[in-house]
Amino acid sequence: MRDILVTLIVFSALPFVLKRAHIGMLLWSWISYMNPHRLGWGFAYNFPFAQVIAIVTFVSILFSKERGRFPVTGLVVLWLLYIAWMGVTTVFAMDPDAAQAQLIKVLKIQLMALLTLILFQDKNRLLQLVWVITLSLAFFGVKGGIFTLLQGGGARVWGPPGSFIADNNHLALALLMTIPLLIYLRSLCTQRWQRLVMLGAVVLVAVSVFGSYSRGALLATSAVALFLWLKSPRKIPIALGSLVVIGALFFFMPQQWHERMGTISSYEEDKSAQGRLEAWEVAFNVANDRLFGGGFELWSPQVFAMYSPGYDYRAAHSIYFSVLGEHGWIGLILFLSILFATWRVSGWVIKVAGDSEEMRWASDLSRMIQVSLVAYMSGGAFLSLSYFDLPWNLIGITVLLQLLVKRQLEGS
Repeated sequence: MRDILVTLIVFSALPFVLKRAHIGMLLWSWISYMNPHRLGWGFAYNFPFAQVIAIVTFVSILFSKERGRFPVTGLVVLWLLYIAWMGVTTVFAMDPDAAQAQLIKVLKIQLMALLTLILFQDKNRLLQLVWVITLSLAFFGVKGGIFTLLQGGGARVWGPPGSFIADNNHLALALLMTIPLLIYLRSLCTQRWQRLVMLGAVVLVAVSVFGSYSRGALLATSAVALFLWLKSPRKIPIALGSLVVIGALFFFMPQQWHERMGTISSYEEDKSAQGRLEAWEVAFNVANDRLFGGGFELWSPQVFAMYSPGYDYRAAHSIYFSVLGEHGWIGLILFLSILFATWRVSGWVIKVAGDSEEMRWASDLSRMIQVSLVAYMSGGAFLSLSYFDLPWNLIGITVLLQLLVKRQLEGS
């Protein structure tokens, strides 16, 4: 039944995609983030819905008169340079075949994120995109939060199989990035019941983060709570709410959760933490030895034996060391520059739009995007999510916010 429902929704929406290309991007975002087809067990489970939607969307774009001009800003230039550099590092990759296969996957994500820059140059459309992305991810947070409460915190929460966030740690980071966006969308709700529902969603997503048993997410939670407080105009309610929710969850979670979190301070005795340090050393050695890094999918026993003999091979488990090992120092500099530029552009939007009632929506959204980036940059230090869709969509949304604010200023 679920397979049939998802199939009907997707294929019944395709005619609308042909008329309005941005609907295709909304549909693609829903499929990519929520993975509704993975909630079934039949033919839809492995059906290439995203590919079908992408093809129809491209056809629509070719004949569309609604698309905007591709914005060329400093941030976008850095973004394009990074994509080009990934192509260069793939040419010189240590495992060319595996690197090429991964590059194709990454380019699909990057291309769809870049398409938002020409299809969502409108406030209403942009907010629609934020709603779809946020609620698609929040679905797993609400579902996982209810599961955690029913299980008394005794079982881990996992993400949709076959996705970037299937792993419990990856899901936790994605949900942490979602919380600020939920808080922003709650501010747009006009009905009391809507605001209560959104508040309940925020709490359940937070419960799900704890229910993931992710130590990295726990560390990132403190950073998110701090920046939520700093970025919110209502500092007292945010401070009290954060303390109540986090404090209640600490008391609610069982002993086994506390024991796992307690290993954070004893990383020298923890094999997982030690493995990360060893993988980071390999990434550092590869980047120092090779200008172009090792390319995608360099994490293999052969590479570890070459650069750090005696270590058991594993993935980098860090957005920073993953990029460093795969794309070298130049790749890491470009990656960090993009994150820094996104923060600066968001800061500009906050400063310029915050004084105008008409543009306050853009200022408030930029604040919450910054908090999401804090979650990504802090939690991502321990996870291999360098190519996950969400941060790149947030970068694209930031570019669009700057564009819309500039247009508003020019028109006023």
